[in-house]
Amino acid sequence: MRIVLGVGAGIAAYKACELLRLLTETGHQVRVVPTPDSLHFVGGATWAALSGLPVATSPWEDVHEVPHVRLGQDADLVFVAPATADLLARAASGLAPDLLCNVLLTARCPVVYAPAMHTEMWLHPATRANVTTLRGRGAVVLEPASGRLTGADSGPGRLPEPAELCRAALRVLARGAAGLTPDLVGRRVVVSAGGTREELDPVRFIGNWSSGLQGYALARSAAARGAEVSLIAANTGLADPAGVRVVQVTSAIQLRDAVISAAVDADAVVMAAAVADYRPVVRSDAKLKKTGTAPEPIMLTENPDILRELSGLRRRRGQIIAGFGAETGDLISNGLAKLAAKGCDLLVVNQVGNGLAFGTEDNEAVILTADGQQTPVPRGPKDALADVIWDLVAERLI
Repeated sequence: MRIVLGVGAGIAAYKACELLRLLTETGHQVRVVPTPDSLHFVGGATWAALSGLPVATSPWEDVHEVPHVRLGQDADLVFVAPATADLLARAASGLAPDLLCNVLLTARCPVVYAPAMHTEMWLHPATRANVTTLRGRGAVVLEPASGRLTGADSGPGRLPEPAELCRAALRVLARGAAGLTPDLVGRRVVVSAGGTREELDPVRFIGNWSSGLQGYALARSAAARGAEVSLIAANTGLADPAGVRVVQVTSAIQLRDAVISAAVDADAVVMAAAVADYRPVVRSDAKLKKTGTAPEPIMLTENPDILRELSGLRRRRGQIIAGFGAETGDLISNGLAKLAAKGCDLLVVNQVGNGLAFGTEDNEAVILTADGQQTPVPRGPKDALADVIWDLVAERLI
């Protein structure tokens, strides 16, 4: 695949060096097209050495090859990182003062922008309007990360880490022609991931084996399809996906509160987290110690059924609710019973235990729907299952 990596004039341009290395290591040909001012941060020789291809900033270089047209026409993906406020404004206005802006005008492939700028610039109405314009034209504009910016400043506007940007690029490439029309642009979605922990004391908890990998795959897939994604993550230890707002939680109660809050204006909610059914009635403030005698029984109480509560609330008209059902027995019969009990629109049922599903890079499932559809998904990468789930959600959105 041929990728054009556009680089805007921001200090975060240094991160694009690592992104370039990661993309080339996956076997793709990457042509770097920096803006002229970005060369103040990373020089052209660096890009040429890392990519093994020539670097130009002006459409007047190598005119006989018509680079201002050919690069966009021939690319399978244009990925801009960092996309500065100035660059987003030029792209939204259709200006073409340099080679990169010409490429953006001639591209007939998916285009992804990874913004990076100070918080005030990201939140400015002009930038927000430009982002809305670009998304309306079918481009994917990832949400920036929050964190340390230039100097002592901190807040939303940070460029996500290169490894996650690479994952985002590969997700868009994997969609092929479908990536030209991101079907979740303008949609707000909520995904839960990981496994909740119910504390017994400051050092012990009741938990499960869920790693969060499937939920993170769902979040990445939704972002690559243009959605505004909120990820409620329970004890995963995974890097934040690029373009995704992440809320960290520990217990089932915390996860419930975070999901219910995020679901208020969401078009779809996918509950991939493994939520503990019970929690201790009492949490000890001090570590429970051995006494040499039989310990006191641990009294448990039920946690709220978050999926059923979401299905009953339906915070907005047409909201789609999907859940997961981890099973060790009859997949279909147990899944159908759970689908009816929860009242959700889709239920993804999969076999777990003995090395299956939890903590693995692959998954196998059957997706059951309230309208009677059954979609088997053969064993494969969790990203592939995530795409099938979003296919089914997208076609049900109104």
